[in-house]
Amino acid sequence: MKTWFITGGTSGGFGMAYADAALENGDRVVLTARTVEPLHEWATPYGDKVLVLPLDVTDTTQIQLAVTTAEAHFGGIDVLVNNAGRGWVGSVEGMADADVRKLFELNFFAVIAVTRAVLPGMRARGDGWIVNMSSVAGLLGSPGFGYYTAAKFAIEGITEVLRQEVTPLGISVMAVEPGAFRTNAYAGFAGEPVQETITDYRETLDTINEAFIKQDGNQPGDPLRGAKAVISAMSLPHPPHQLVLGSPGYDKVIEKLEGTLTGLRTYETLSRGADFPPGE
Repeated sequence: MKTWFITGGTSGGFGMAYADAALENGDRVVLTARTVEPLHEWATPYGDKVLVLPLDVTDTTQIQLAVTTAEAHFGGIDVLVNNAGRGWVGSVEGMADADVRKLFELNFFAVIAVTRAVLPGMRARGDGWIVNMSSVAGLLGSPGFGYYTAAKFAIEGITEVLRQEVTPLGISVMAVEPGAFRTNAYAGFAGEPVQETITDYRETLDTINEAFIKQDGNQPGDPLRGAKAVISAMSLPHPPHQLVLGSPGYDKVIEKLEGTLTGLRTYETLSRGADFPPGE
């Protein structure tokens, strides 16, 4: 029986999907969210297998308290799922500095803070899993989401290095890249009109925002099936380092990576020509 610590546990999102999948698998769950009242009704049928904790992942004091409480309650954390996060629509040039910093605090620095809080216990036991929820946007650029894309690219990079550092200690790490999934994340676009001060970008950003609003409820990805796919991947003899979720996202990533590989090979002579000639 494993104990899961999951951030971003709002109803209708990946956090709760992971919780449901883990409980179905016979495990125990610590589900965290900024507002926990809506989670209590969901948690009641599971009894002492579920612990719901309030957590603002941008508050390091709350992080340490939540992790310490979870470890004391269940005896340790076996699986960390860094799921909390969200995106804002805006141009690279025009997004307000305060919004850029807020986005990185939530989507990048909070992931680091939670991971650092959980790692000591995993190192002491010589075992554990860290699952970082990235995005297809962490592997390819998405207009209108430049800073969200940048934060997810950063998650990909830190996840790769973390994996190399902790694998010898018995800890496994995976980056998960969902595409379009039927979660509550899309509902927020309807309630937050685009805040863009540079008119040259406004039409493009409004079009992108409207597309996300129209897609809400029609996304092809099922969060519960996605969470179960991650659990299946974790149980493999040789788990993947990255797992793209959803067919449209998978197709886009393959197209992007194949194009990147073609480009690298096309300009191989230029790349290799930057070295000193042999013998110099």
